Amino acid sequence: MSDVNDPAKHGGVLAGLDEFSPAYFALVMATGIVSLASHQLGLRAIALPLFALNVLAWIVLWVLSVLRMVRHRRRFFGDLVDHLRGPGFFTTVAGTAVLGSQCALLADEYRFAAALWVFALVLWVGLTYTVFTAFTIKERKPTLDRGITGAWLLAVVATQSIAVLSALLAARIGQPWKLELNFFALSMWLWGGMLYIWMMSLIFYRYTFFPFSPGDLAPPYWINMGAMAISTLAGSLLIVNAPDAPFLRSLLPFLKGFTVFYWATGTWWIPMLVVLGVWRYVYKRFPLRYDPLYWGAVFPLGMYAASTHEMALALGFDFLGFLPPVFLASALLAWSAAFAGLLRRLARRLRAARGLRRIGSTPNDP
Repeated sequence: MSDVNDPAKHGGVLAGLDEFSPAYFALVMATGIVSLASHQLGLRAIALPLFALNVLAWIVLWVLSVLRMVRHRRRFFGDLVDHLRGPGFFTTVAGTAVLGSQCALLADEYRFAAALWVFALVLWVGLTYTVFTAFTIKERKPTLDRGITGAWLLAVVATQSIAVLSALLAARIGQPWKLELNFFALSMWLWGGMLYIWMMSLIFYRYTFFPFSPGDLAPPYWINMGAMAISTLAGSLLIVNAPDAPFLRSLLPFLKGFTVFYWATGTWWIPMLVVLGVWRYVYKRFPLRYDPLYWGAVFPLGMYAASTHEMALALGFDFLGFLPPVFLASALLAWSAAFAGLLRRLARRLRAARGLRRIGSTPNDP
C-alpha cells in the first residue's frame, strides 16, 4: 500500500484509519527481531531501548486495530477475507510471539511471555481457519497472478514464531509441560515447513509464468527468505532442547538436516531478492518512499542474523560467525530508514491536523 491518504482530505491524526494496513504489525516483528539479534551479539544498549519501543508499538497498533474494527467494520472484515490484504493479519500473531520472545530473553519475564504465547496461539487458530476457509469458499476469486504475493508466507512466519516461543518456554519450565511444549514446538515447526512448500510452489509459479511488473515486487517478497530464516531459528532451538526431551534426541539427525535445509533455502533467496530489488529500483526506477509494508523487508534481515547465530551455536558452525554481524548491521540500517519514514509520515499528519484545526477556528468572513 502506498502513501495515498491525504490527511487534509479526511482530517485528524487518525485520518485514513479505514486504510490502515493489516500488515502493520510487521513493525513489531522487525523491531523485535532486531532487538533480539542485538542481544545475541552483546549489544544490550541497542536491544533494550528497542524492546521498550516495541512494547509501546504493540500497544498502539492494537489500539488502532480495534478502533478500525469498530469504526470501519465492513472494511476491516472485508480485508480479512481479501486474497491480498488478508494474509497481512498474520503479522499480529508473529508480532505478539516475537514480543513474547523478547520478554523471555531480555527481561526474564516468562509469565508475560507465556501470556503472549496463549494470545498468539488464539490469534493463530482464529486467523488460520478464518482466512483460509474464506479463501476456499469465496465465489469470486482473483486469478493466481492477482491473488498471491510473498505476504502469504506471513502465515508460515506466524506458525514458526509460535514454535520459537514454545521452544523458549519449554527450556525454562519443568516436567511434564516441558515435553508437551517441545512436542508442540516440533509440530508447529514441521507444519510451518509444509505450509512453506505449498505456498512457495504457487509463488514461484507466479514468478516464472506470469508477467511481472516493478509494482508487483512488493516488499513482503522478502518474506520468501524470512520464512526460512525463522524456520531455521525454531529448528536450532529444538536442537538445543534435545537433551531434555528424549523424543527430540531420537530425531536429532532429522532436526539438524532440516534446519540446515531451511537455512540453505533462505540463503539462496538473498542474492535473488537483491537482484530483483536492483531491477525494481535502479533499472525500472520504481519510486522509493515509505510504505508500511517495508517493515516486512526489515524483519527477514534481522531474522537471518538471529537464526544464523543460533544455528552456528547449536551445530558448532563457527565458520558462519561472520554472517550475523553483517546482517544485523543491514537490519539496523533498514530499520532506521523505515522508522525515519514512519516519523516523517506521522509528522505530516500532525501538521495537517493542526492546520485543519486552525482553519476550523477562524471565523468566516462576512
